[in-house]
Amino acid sequence: MQKTTSYSNARTFNLILTSMLIALVFVATLLLNIKLPITANGGLVHLGTAMLFIVSILFGPKKGAIAGAIGMGLFDLVSGWTLWAPFTILTRGLQGYIVGKIAWSNGRNGRSMGFNLLATIISVPFMLAGYYICEGVIFSSWIVPAASIPGNIVQNVVGICAAIPVCAVLKKLPFFK
Repeated sequence: MQKTTSYSNARTFNLILTSMLIALVFVATLLLNIKLPITANGGLVHLGTAMLFIVSILFGPKKGAIAGAIGMGLFDLVSGWTLWAPFTILTRGLQGYIVGKIAWSNGRNGRSMGFNLLATIISVPFMLAGYYICEGVIFSSWIVPAASIPGNIVQNVVGICAAIPVCAVLKKLPFFK
């Protein structure tokens, strides 16, 4: 009986933690964003990308993928970007998974700042390609989506610049050791 209770407590904690991480990505995307006046289809720079990187580095690929996909997908659903939600779920889920997988490879568990930086940089082309393909489908053009690439690059650079130092500090806390 005690094993069941312990297993149930671990599952409950995992569910609560994952839900909180989803909420953090959602809130960082919703409250801290700037619409870019670059192109007709616009684009956003938001701290949701930084939070996606932080979650993936601190908690690994599974939680990073789930938090990124659902957190940013929910943002799209509630903020007028509804058409983008399915694409965001796929693209940001993949990006979170890639960052977490590299940062947590070979037992590093996100403790190597060099690998964390490498992980975030490697994930950027996957995000760019994912949104480029999605925009190509939506706009029936492979030229129009090129206009959103600079904004997406800026969004990722801002996310990397915010996430890497935050992770360096948080990894020193006893919870993450």
